[in-house]
Amino acid sequence: MLPAIVIEKLPRLIRAIRLIPQHAADDEAAGLADELSGITAMVAEKFTNDRTAEGIQRAQLLTIGCVSLGLEHLVETEGEQGDLDALDVLLGEGAEYVFQQGFRLIRELAALPEDTLIGEFDNDPVYSARRLKELFVDICTADPGETWSGYERYLGQLKQRQEVQAVVRAAQWLRRHHWEGPVKDPDLNAEGVIALAIIFGVEGGGRIVARTGQKEFERFVQTVRKGKPDFDAGWAALLEHIPAPHRAIIADRIASYRNSILLQNIAGRVPMKELFVELENYAGSEIDAEYP
Repeated sequence: MLPAIVIEKLPRLIRAIRLIPQHAADDEAAGLADELSGITAMVAEKFTNDRTAEGIQRAQLLTIGCVSLGLEHLVETEGEQGDLDALDVLLGEGAEYVFQQGFRLIRELAALPEDTLIGEFDNDPVYSARRLKELFVDICTADPGETWSGYERYLGQLKQRQEVQAVVRAAQWLRRHHWEGPVKDPDLNAEGVIALAIIFGVEGGGRIVARTGQKEFERFVQTVRKGKPDFDAGWAALLEHIPAPHRAIIADRIASYRNSILLQNIAGRVPMKELFVELENYAGSEIDAEYP
């Protein structure tokens, strides 16, 4: 078997700097070096340790990565022309501007939910600052002599978190339109909320259930077993009430739950106690505790 071909892809900042001798004046090069040194000092003070050689070295790696991230975002062209365009941006707009563009991407990424389980601590300033720093270090650490994949990892995380955010927003909308009134609990199990809406949706009528308890679930099961409603018709009625931005999420989960054991058991003769345990596996903390 032939060895895999590894294509070296140094950080964009390094690739741009290599073009300076042929494409920049001495004063431009000196000005860029001063800017990068200033950025590194700032990063060392805020994110590493400006009192140790190791801290300054780590700050340098973070500066390289964050400026490279900004360049990848600002420059659309690839290859040597892309590196020339990156050098033009550095000399024209300044390294600090590019660094701020890269850091803004990290800050916006950190603000997106990482998981569909949202807790009150997610809005805590201390936790938010720690999450920002962890992302900054993870994505922007770039060795000047090694291949860097920070921009690709950023894009991957951005896509993943945007998908999570879509689920969270759909669940938040369901909570606001819960049939008994808005659910205002700061803790959110987004998948649990959506699961409840879909499970109760088979009853028909388009009523939105985003939180339930054992008594309401018992009533629901008895109604389904007695009336034998058309599940698909119930889901269609539910989807009619869902705004377009959230409809695809709900429809996707309906497809996932369509043949679930829980729905089969709700229509069957499984004892209520067992059904409620199964429901807890889907909805988790979105079920109100009513009985000991």
